[in-house]
Amino acid sequence: MAARARAHPLMAKGMLGQKHKVSRGLPVGSVVRCVDNSGARALRIIQVVGYKGRLRRVPSAAVGDMVAVSVKSGSPDMRRKIFRAVIVRQKKPYQRSSGDWVQFEDNAAVIITTEGEMQGSEIRGPVAGEAAERWPRIASASRIIV
Repeated sequence: MAARARAHPLMAKGMLGQKHKVSRGLPVGSVVRCVDNSGARALRIIQVVGYKGRLRRVPSAAVGDMVAVSVKSGSPDMRRKIFRAVIVRQKKPYQRSSGDWVQFEDNAAVIITTEGEMQGSEIRGPVAGEAAERWPRIASASRIIV
C-alpha cells in the first residue's frame, strides 16, 4: 500500500519541509528586533507556534520557528497588537549538519501574515540559512543569507 504524503497541520502556506535541530535560544518573554520595514521595532515573544513540551517548561524558539509576538515599540498603528513572526537570527550558537557553528550578534524576527507572506517588503541584515530554506518568501526578500 503506497504511503501518501500529507501536509503537516501546523505548517503555514509559505513554509517548506521539516527543519533541522537547532539549539533553542529564545524563550517566551524574550524581546527581539524586527528587521523588516513593517513599522515595528521591538517584538516580545508570547508563544511558540507548534511547540509541544513538558509541563511547566518554558517554550523556546530557534531560528526558522514561527512565533506569536506582540509589538513593544514601533509605529502607533502597530503597537500593542499581536502578529505572527519568524525568527531569522539568534545570539545562541547552534551547530549545522555540516559541523559548522553559527552565531549572530542579535536576536531578530520578521513579521508575517497567517498565510506565510511577509508583511514588509525588505529585510535588514543577514538571514540564517535555516530560516531561508524553510521560508522561501523570506529568502527572496533577504539580501544576505548566511
